[in-house]
Amino acid sequence: MQTPKVLYIPKGSINMIISHLSYKGYAVNKLDSLILRILGNPQSGWINIDKTKVTKGDFLYKLTTAKAALQNITLIPGETTYIFLNQLSSNLKLNRKKLQEEFDAQSHIKEGVFVPNTYKLPIGITEKELIKILLSNSIKQMKNLSMRIFGTYNEKKFFRYVAMASVIQKESASVTEMPLISSVIHNRIKKGMKLQMDGTLNYGKYSHIRVTSKRIKEDKSLYNTYKYAGVPANAVCNVSFDAIKAAIFPAKTKYLYFMKSKNGTHDFACNYSTHLRNIKRVTK
Repeated sequence: MQTPKVLYIPKGSINMIISHLSYKGYAVNKLDSLILRILGNPQSGWINIDKTKVTKGDFLYKLTTAKAALQNITLIPGETTYIFLNQLSSNLKLNRKKLQEEFDAQSHIKEGVFVPNTYKLPIGITEKELIKILLSNSIKQMKNLSMRIFGTYNEKKFFRYVAMASVIQKESASVTEMPLISSVIHNRIKKGMKLQMDGTLNYGKYSHIRVTSKRIKEDKSLYNTYKYAGVPANAVCNVSFDAIKAAIFPAKTKYLYFMKSKNGTHDFACNYSTHLRNIKRVTK
């Protein structure tokens, strides 16, 4: 039999598992259900088949005895897909180029599509299957959130909020600040002001690179909110649901500016003169 080295088995009766495997294209039948009853109950979750070519007997035996080793991999809110794919490649010993190719092939949304979480992923999984699982899991959660808030799921509309949420995620010092940062974004857009936020330049491979005045002047990407108006068309990073909710429900303020204080939080201001005083207080 041809099989991937690791295989996912859903919870259920032996007959349900055999039906699932048959539906997935494996050459199993009702007789194999009887054999499995003799061998023992199949394990649910990720199964380590270990080889890509096995006899049916070995295949059925592995279903009842083998468990795949799992690796915990955490995608933190605010991290870019570029860095996350690097992380997956390193921790799971996968081909980085293939991961990128599979992501580009399977997702037309190029940033912000993964839900930050700690994922238990099987060692030995293929690049194609890994991306498929992560995307399916994330999109399902995104749809559920949209249904709870809006009662429907409009992908284009929802990911515009994700794009705004990514700016909020990069700029906020805490979850409690997110609605305030959101209000600044909404207020500046309403007044026709550019966002001029450094966090939007921490996209892709620049996720952890300090934004300098030189970088602001030289970066010609649409992520540069010093040069281009509005929220970037694509998200800057992957975001928490708290950031998405803040994008949808900004605090009601007149704030137009914010400046990081010495204690790591932000001082908010409605006018430029107050903002300048906040800057002087920090730079003294």
